[in-house]
Amino acid sequence: MVKRNTGFASVAAGYLFPEIARRRNAYEHAHPDVRVISLGIGNTTEPLSPHIAQAMATYAQALSTPAGYSGYGDECGARALREKIAAVYYRGIVTPEEVFISDGAKCDIARVQTVFGRDVRVAVQDPAYPVYVDGSVLVGAAGKHVDGRYDGIIYLPCTPENGFLPDLSVVPDDSLIYFCSPNNPTGVASTRAELTTLVEYAVAHGCIIIYDAAYALFIRDEQLPKSIFEIPGARSCAIEVNSFSKPAGFTGVRLGWSVVPRELAFADGTPVATDWTRVMTTLFNGASNIAQQGGLAALSETGMRDMHSTIDYYLENACLISDTMRGANFAAAGARVFSTGNAPYVWVAFPGRSSWELFDEILSTCGVVTTPGAGFGRAGEGFLRFSAFGHRDDVAEACRRLARLSL
Repeated sequence: MVKRNTGFASVAAGYLFPEIARRRNAYEHAHPDVRVISLGIGNTTEPLSPHIAQAMATYAQALSTPAGYSGYGDECGARALREKIAAVYYRGIVTPEEVFISDGAKCDIARVQTVFGRDVRVAVQDPAYPVYVDGSVLVGAAGKHVDGRYDGIIYLPCTPENGFLPDLSVVPDDSLIYFCSPNNPTGVASTRAELTTLVEYAVAHGCIIIYDAAYALFIRDEQLPKSIFEIPGARSCAIEVNSFSKPAGFTGVRLGWSVVPRELAFADGTPVATDWTRVMTTLFNGASNIAQQGGLAALSETGMRDMHSTIDYYLENACLISDTMRGANFAAAGARVFSTGNAPYVWVAFPGRSSWELFDEILSTCGVVTTPGAGFGRAGEGFLRFSAFGHRDDVAEACRRLARLSL
């Protein structure tokens, strides 16, 4: 018989979101008269910009004509979109040839581990987006699962005590470092000085940073960098992954990109971009031509205005949530709210309380779904993540319910 891939045998069963769904379903079954409101999922809710939607619709309609039909596109992305991302998003600090178009940031993060294989050491922020770990497990780079962790992963606690900037000194030489800013789940956007520390460590120790910038357009503080490549030295030690999902509402459309600078190389001098190109042309066959037209429209003047308007809407939701969580009832329970206005997530600490216990209490009392911080890693225990992705009326109603809660 053919043996099973040991990576799939080793990966821990999905727990966080299936368990949230199970508990929500049980509550709804027991309380059919209550309209449950979710502040848990990181999925966009607001409609696409008409400008962006029209660009995709026009292109799709043209596919029914001989002149408008298009077959396979460039596996690394349409030249026009690569140029637009380099010029509009990065303002020329990367070249079009360094931009690789994909079907989303999560997909790129999952694929990137195939470039580095099973023998590389991997360091991740804790708490962290689960795919950083799971992608490493599937290629055999994470070791054994012991007591809720993989013994081959270096976990970097990001807590209020260390300002959410991990201690990099525990990261071995020649490691991959997964880093997300603005962070999911904490919502913390790293400063220029903090990212400089990260880059300098990576350069000095032969590490490569996999920098997840999927929420970068949510940054409103002009002093905060939106790209790792704003930091001197980053071109020799970092890959950046980004996406249209959250700013343009493309969670279902599926369109993202990665930037692999020409200076980035393996120990033997081979450019990383050479192998990443092979991944894009062998394990992938190019993003949807229709979606790429939407990406071009999103980066036009009108599209950028529309995206910023949608982001502002979600950030206003985040303000409503953070203001509610700073209310007297939560303050009396010792809650500490972490929300800087630069991310769609509000991260709240409840010292001495279990994340799942809090989740159940808020669901049963308010009919509001949150996300237990413990599901993102050990350092998330005692926290809840509140998502600002939601219709305004729903978010406002959830806040009214939470304001009446007595913990």
